[in-house]
Amino acid sequence: MEHDNITGIGTKGLREKQEDFMATEFVEMEAGRPLMGRVKNPYSSSLSSRQMESLKALCDTYLPSTDGFHTKHDESTARFYQTSASMAGTPQRLGGLLSERLQHPKLFMARLALWFLSTSIGTFVLCGIASLSGSFPYVQKFSQVSPEKREQIVLSWSRSIIFPLRLLFTALKVLILLVFFSQVDDKEENLSWKAIGYCGPDPDFKRQTQRIKTLKQMFESAEDQKQDEASAEELFGPLYKGIVNLDRPKQFVFERLQNAGFAVSASSHLKNAKSKYNRPSFRIKCDAVVVGSGSGGGVVAGILAKAGYKTLVLEKGNYFARTNLSLLEGSTMDQMYLGSGFLATERMDVIFLAGSTVGGGSAVNWSSSIRTPPHVIKEWSESYELELFDSKLYEEALDAVCQKMGVQSEIENEGFNNMVLRKGCEELGYPVNTIPRNATADHYCGWCCFGCKDGRKKGTLETWLVDLLNSGNGLILPECKAIRVLHKRKNKKKGRHAVGVAFKFQNQGVEEIGIVESKVTIVACGALSTPELLIKSGLKNPNIGKHLHIHPVAMAWGYFPDTTPDPWPEAEKKSYEGGIMTAMSTVVANFEGSGYGAVIQTPALHPGMFSALMPWTSGRDFKDRMCKFSRTAHVFALARDKGSGKLVYPNSITYNMDKIDEENIKRGLEKVLRILASAGAEEIGTQHFKGRSINVKKVSYTEFDKFVKEESSRSLKDLATPICSAHQMGSCRMGVDPKISVANPIGETWEIEGLYLADSSVFPTALGVNPMVTVQAIAYCTAQSVLESLRRKRGK
Repeated sequence: MEHDNITGIGTKGLREKQEDFMATEFVEMEAGRPLMGRVKNPYSSSLSSRQMESLKALCDTYLPSTDGFHTKHDESTARFYQTSASMAGTPQRLGGLLSERLQHPKLFMARLALWFLSTSIGTFVLCGIASLSGSFPYVQKFSQVSPEKREQIVLSWSRSIIFPLRLLFTALKVLILLVFFSQVDDKEENLSWKAIGYCGPDPDFKRQTQRIKTLKQMFESAEDQKQDEASAEELFGPLYKGIVNLDRPKQFVFERLQNAGFAVSASSHLKNAKSKYNRPSFRIKCDAVVVGSGSGGGVVAGILAKAGYKTLVLEKGNYFARTNLSLLEGSTMDQMYLGSGFLATERMDVIFLAGSTVGGGSAVNWSSSIRTPPHVIKEWSESYELELFDSKLYEEALDAVCQKMGVQSEIENEGFNNMVLRKGCEELGYPVNTIPRNATADHYCGWCCFGCKDGRKKGTLETWLVDLLNSGNGLILPECKAIRVLHKRKNKKKGRHAVGVAFKFQNQGVEEIGIVESKVTIVACGALSTPELLIKSGLKNPNIGKHLHIHPVAMAWGYFPDTTPDPWPEAEKKSYEGGIMTAMSTVVANFEGSGYGAVIQTPALHPGMFSALMPWTSGRDFKDRMCKFSRTAHVFALARDKGSGKLVYPNSITYNMDKIDEENIKRGLEKVLRILASAGAEEIGTQHFKGRSINVKKVSYTEFDKFVKEESSRSLKDLATPICSAHQMGSCRMGVDPKISVANPIGETWEIEGLYLADSSVFPTALGVNPMVTVQAIAYCTAQSVLESLRRKRGK
């Protein structure tokens, strides 16, 4: 293949154009692109008019217009009750998501169901006799059925012995409710928020953005924009100099890469090329390419670049700088989470949350920074014969990453959910510990799941990736999806070795291919995405995608009204504010035994996710539940799972919960319900689909104890209770035997030399606690092995 050498690009005129362009780019900036998420409905629906008619009827069944007959309701609450989902435009938004964003192996079934419900015969098949009319022609399509009967039908689906109907109920409930409660209008408001006691984005952030607007105007008008680096960093985030957006004129992209020391060559397109990899738009040469910028990739990239090696980071997501975040649930889930926040197993029995942005999960996680537990280190080093975990290097790694992130355990002001968890444990005599965080003691922010507005949460985009850029040896290419690890055979006797990565990107609306040629390749896409890339790259190891662990989570809730004479927590405290995780109980963790139990912690639940998980038994009842949102505490039990799942390319995930895991979660839920009651909750319940609750203040202890035992013993399988996972591990695990593992003890794949894995996919088992510190520590050790390889190559 012939290449056009462009190293000479950069005439005086071109430089002047680039300076003008860069001035504009810093103002628009990759960091500013999140503003696109504020468009009311950025996706268009391809559903037919008949399907949309069915979707509208379903939306109005889950969230109907009801009479606000409580005389104490204020105007905003009355409006909330009187507004149906279709009146708020939810069907159109959901239709766009179904058409353009959602990816799920059962998605076709949802479209099929909407078509069935648009016909009278199809409605009868799915809905039964409840759909029949008392007058000719008797059979009617779903939209013609009375609202009361539609509600009965939907509720019957949730309890049906036919699993596809339960699946349909669950999918519709999650999608409709999450979209309704997270959608915003042109003023970035939602009609339900005032009624449910939600303020929307952090008020401090709103005030901050007003000041930033002034700063932007000053920056745009400055004659010398280099004069105020501090203002530029505040405006665009600490990575603004090193973000290279490929959706720009190529000459500017090439010069930015070349100025950073990367060799770039434009490719001549071969007319008869058999593979798209033989006709890329350009090639970039470097020492190391890192796919992914989260807790694994970010660490490796920072270490390699700081050691003097030219390192390029490819990130599928975009860069969202501090001040250009939206802190809106809907747009953030769409733009910063894998699968737009709608990722689930094939059977919809587990809902996944995983970051997909510069910084990966570290940009949107809940700050918990727990070192690898001693019993896990013992198991991995002894039972799995991985000497690394009992080595001085690993201890050094744990210290180094915690120091880098500023991990500490002080709290100046504890948030609502954690106050409840801590008090309940203290009342019952359960152990309760303060969780170390990679944030300052005064970091009282419940919006960190949407990105950190001030940089006080030290994810990789505030630490290791800053090292990458400050070294002068690295750049980050956002919105670049790696599609294949390139590898070739050295000679007939030796195996294959990695030579780079092919990736795709959008340029002016056209999809193009780029190639990075490198001496070593590090894949750190996360446990849900790394297996797909390896399979697409031709790796055959049968363990790829297997042994997936997820830390399954089930929750219980407690309502703490603020209308009592002496409310606790204080009336101004809201469930969505404050540090997301500051307290943890190990009362059923079994750390001193097998290590396979459950820890008890608190989640971040804003209105959309809160609504998607809460039980639905009727439209009116659900709106009543949502009006208690801001004073409803959630606490969950998280199991260190023995059960496992499997990733099947392209987008199917299966998971089988082990019986012992289910029992551990149930034991945890029993403790959680008692914790909530002991902390002073007026009403408690779980998220089981039947939606039972009990008023703790009005029942005897015998009734209370019976309720707790019954609710905590209910099945967690077959969609009875929503199971969530924010931690995914083990899908490409490391080991000492290629027959049962994908990577060797130094993180290099068994099949391809020079191809390293550096994310949670390499965990030998589930961890049992929040994995960020462990991921970073393993990546730190893997980086040392990569450095050794690069030194050998440099010495040749």
